[in-house]
Amino acid sequence: MRKINAYLLIFSLLLSFASQAQTPKKGKWISLFNQKDLSGWKIYGTEKWYVENGELICESGPDKEYGYLGTEQSFQDFELSLQFKQEADGNSGVFFHSSIDGTKITGWQAEVAPPGHWTGGIYESYGRGWLIKPTDDKDKALKMGEWNTMVVKVVGNQVTTFVNGQEMITLNDEKIGGRAGIIALQIHSGGGIKVKWRKLKVKSL
Repeated sequence: MRKINAYLLIFSLLLSFASQAQTPKKGKWISLFNQKDLSGWKIYGTEKWYVENGELICESGPDKEYGYLGTEQSFQDFELSLQFKQEADGNSGVFFHSSIDGTKITGWQAEVAPPGHWTGGIYESYGRGWLIKPTDDKDKALKMGEWNTMVVKVVGNQVTTFVNGQEMITLNDEKIGGRAGIIALQIHSGGGIKVKWRKLKVKSL
């Protein structure tokens, strides 16, 4: 009996340590990308996701459909920082508070798109559609074909996005604040799309 109790205690401690390792401390940045492989992520769909020269790359595959790369971990209140570089069409996005079934994603997207297509705006997938778009004068913050830094901050009902230090939108929405979910990168349907990503990190708030 004592041996069984000891084994149970050890097992309980191991579970506790594993849980602590997977749950980031509030206010502490953790990297989401190790520059080597897709550890910590899951591919949804048939489009291409791979690592090359320390960069995470998404590229249209032969099916030319929507594709996603989602974190294995969920987040609620957080600040996400990443860099992206658009090649070709460059139509993509950063989803949050999301869940994915096949290639059907529910949640909210911070848009990543070519100039004039509202990068930094918030779109609700399979729901209300566009919730807010940045004003036209803010679009000049995007540097097509160069590395851009995007920050997505979600606290309660409030979402704020930044591109290269320019605040793009601030949105208050109870539906967003009512759930947590994974973070996911998107590749749009249609083919001919290629986007590079690096320096992906997040901190819980």
